[in-house]
Amino acid sequence: MKENVLILSIESSCDETAAAVVENGRNVLSNVISTQIEIHKEFGGVVPEVASRKHIENISDVVEEALKNANVTSEQIDAVAVTYGPGLVGALLVGVNFAKGLAFAWQKPLIGVNHIEGHISANYIEDKNLEPPFICMVASGGHSHLVYVKDYGKYEILGVTRDDAAGEAFDKIARAIGLGYPGGPLVDKTAKMGNKDAIKFPRVIIDEETLDFSFSGLKSAVLNYIHNSEQKNEKVVIEDVAASFQEAVVEVLAMKTMKAAKKKECNTVALAGGVASNSRLREILQEQCLAAGYKFTKPSPVLCTDNAAMIGAAAYYKYLNKQFADSSLNALPNLELESN
Repeated sequence: MKENVLILSIESSCDETAAAVVENGRNVLSNVISTQIEIHKEFGGVVPEVASRKHIENISDVVEEALKNANVTSEQIDAVAVTYGPGLVGALLVGVNFAKGLAFAWQKPLIGVNHIEGHISANYIEDKNLEPPFICMVASGGHSHLVYVKDYGKYEILGVTRDDAAGEAFDKIARAIGLGYPGGPLVDKTAKMGNKDAIKFPRVIIDEETLDFSFSGLKSAVLNYIHNSEQKNEKVVIEDVAASFQEAVVEVLAMKTMKAAKKKECNTVALAGGVASNSRLREILQEQCLAAGYKFTKPSPVLCTDNAAMIGAAAYYKYLNKQFADSSLNALPNLELESN
């Protein structure tokens, strides 16, 4: 086995066209992201067909820039990795087919990576000394997973969302109070100017035993509050709505995460996914882990959003185990992170 393994990784599961070169799963030599946020803003959300077309336009340049920034050639690359699910099927297909073409042309191994596993692996980049086992809360626009990371590539799913993902709820409420898209960062920013105790929104626990989540009821409660206030001609203070809603989400996420750590007798807790960049969630988990004597780790905001470096980190451990894909690798939009 080579001392230094260089993996070119590609991510195109939603509206970010990204490529990176990662050394030994931890050292990022380049991480290029071409975002489509400004394009999708006018639609209030991601339009799959538009996203796919922009990926086709951007992917070749993004990969070329990643190699250039890392100062490496295709001959020095040891494997090509790509996200093959979950995500938007058209967007995924662009990345998967491009990666298959590169792997064939360069005669390099091809590695398919689960997008959620990529988010978890972002923590290995941020914390070079992090090793399993640890508890990871994965919260993003499409996913809310509570995962026990038993070993590299080995996971136990402790809890999932039963309806809306946390990030999806952030986007819907942002739209309802006129903040626009993308909702998560805008709610976070607006909440800093509001009173988190101003409105008592429900904390949906489901029941004491499960570690699953549910955010549809909370979303409905916020929308009902806004509609009722408007019907009574009462002023809606969007800063207070944002702060109170955000608190209801992060309290439940933090509570379930700490409960999982206690259940598994695991003293290391990690965050991952787009919602992991939420300042209040980071703050509350930091406080609770400190109080419990747990280690808390979280990726930098750029590694919380969709990026290819995290895919390269996950792919490294598959490379070590020779978990390679062949030319039949296909996009799987509903791919699950499996317990194993």
